[in-house]
Amino acid sequence: MNVILIDDHALFRIGLESILERRGVNVIASLGDGEEGIRLTQEQKPDIVLLDMRMPLLSGTQVLEKLRNDNSEIPVVMLTTSNEETDLIESLRNGAQGYLLKDMDPDELVTALHDVMRGKTIVAPELTNVLAKVVQQGDSGREDKSGTFAELTPREHEILCHLAEGQSNKVIARNLGISDGTVKLHVKAILRKLDVHSRVEAAVIAVEQHLCDKSSKIN
Repeated sequence: MNVILIDDHALFRIGLESILERRGVNVIASLGDGEEGIRLTQEQKPDIVLLDMRMPLLSGTQVLEKLRNDNSEIPVVMLTTSNEETDLIESLRNGAQGYLLKDMDPDELVTALHDVMRGKTIVAPELTNVLAKVVQQGDSGREDKSGTFAELTPREHEILCHLAEGQSNKVIARNLGISDGTVKLHVKAILRKLDVHSRVEAAVIAVEQHLCDKSSKIN
């Protein structure tokens, strides 16, 4: 696994690089400048970018947004001290594949990175309740959700269930025998119909509403 680490705190960055290297993770670049991090990510094409939230000049979310605007699909995992729900939601809405806290166990971090490599979206266990609460609050204005879910086509429902399992577009495409582009179109339609901004929010709704318990397979 090849990783680029972007964090403006040099001592933390150097220590984490050593920890990851000892656990078989190849840190191909470690730096504290967001713009340079973007350039190296585009040039080196790592498997994962580990990105701090609070940085001077460009914040972590700004770096993430620039990468996504450049159509980069390289997984980005936020690694931060912030447990603020606004930071969590903003990161996920901007396309982060993970949101982890810096006080986590090093072995758990490496496990999470491998999960991201397998196409999962990972959120620090301490923050899953925060995410669920935000989604529930966002849905509180809807008197009847059944009509919203009824708008999903059978294929969209099927893909939503795959999202609920944390699968990436590529994994979903492979499992369903369709193209990545087709999956992307379905995901966009799902987000629009559920009136949410990220695949993680859609996944949480699916779990909360037990949408995939009733019909795990849809023809």
